[in-house]
Amino acid sequence: MANPKIFVFAPDTPKRAGDTYPKLEEAGYELAVGDQEWRKPGVDAIAQMRGMAQGADAFMGTSTRGNPITRELMEISPNLRIVSKYSIGVDDIDVEAATELGIIVTHGPTEANWGGVAEGTIGMILALLKKTRERDEYIKQGNWRDANIQGTYLGQRQDGHEGVTIGIVGLGRIGRRVCDLLAPWRVRLLAYDPFVKKADFNIHNAKETDFETLLKQSDVVSMHVLHTKESHHMINAETLALMKPSAVFINTARGSVVDEKALAEALRNNVISAAALDVFEDEPIADNSPLRDLGHKVLLSPHAVQHNVEPGIRAGLGWARDGVMKALAGEVPDHIYNPEVLPRWRERFEGKKLPLWPANG
Repeated sequence: MANPKIFVFAPDTPKRAGDTYPKLEEAGYELAVGDQEWRKPGVDAIAQMRGMAQGADAFMGTSTRGNPITRELMEISPNLRIVSKYSIGVDDIDVEAATELGIIVTHGPTEANWGGVAEGTIGMILALLKKTRERDEYIKQGNWRDANIQGTYLGQRQDGHEGVTIGIVGLGRIGRRVCDLLAPWRVRLLAYDPFVKKADFNIHNAKETDFETLLKQSDVVSMHVLHTKESHHMINAETLALMKPSAVFINTARGSVVDEKALAEALRNNVISAAALDVFEDEPIADNSPLRDLGHKVLLSPHAVQHNVEPGIRAGLGWARDGVMKALAGEVPDHIYNPEVLPRWRERFEGKKLPLWPANG
């Protein structure tokens, strides 16, 4: 009988992976480790992934949007128990298909990553409202002060200044952290999220509201939602038209939540004043994207707002490894993204430990 097989569909760098893979092999697992190049846009690795996935009991890896984990790939391995991600996002996995097939999907919600997104969001808000880029450019051109580079004062003041209203769409880990980081600024916080407990709004000093009201009243609209059928193009020509002409828009969530053509048109026609984007519908952003030609109306980032010194992928890699080992031992792992799969998964795999024969024994 062959040892349990783990297909590493998107490995991280050897430095960050450390001794994870050798330890798994020493324990007796058979590893089929893919190529880091598969993660890059435009690289077609479907054939190689299909070959390496044959007979796998577990998949694990980091983000692989260029070559996603599809139903077809998962169906290659009839005994596949788990798809375990190092990173927090799962939009590169057909989670619906995994659930139908009785496969657990886990992810790595490490604070270093989601906390980094929240901090980056604050940086974008400040860059737009304080006109950081404009001031830098203006003085480098030999100028000095000018009314056109005045910033916005964010918080309430005792002199009666009311401060800005910031609308948070999605009150998950990142949205909540953004609210918490804004607390000392004394801004007015609105939040829309029909999937969280009402207490979460109070705990994080945000007033619960509907999506339309949030768009109409907010000076800043910041997106922190998952990629779902419901969130696809939440921001479009109609919803942008509800926003204030002076409003700024921030998206550090997923590119699919924004109709980019509609956003570019709205910026060009002053429907809203500015936008900051870390994510795009297609990545990398196309050379001919209209978003590239809008000057200071748009602040662009290469899907890197979560990338900081001392990233959390190491913790995520450890969680993914431990999740795989638990699942192959017939135990329910941590950080499950699709808990609705558990009744079927338990029926198929709980208590059914796969035997191991260490490579050195």
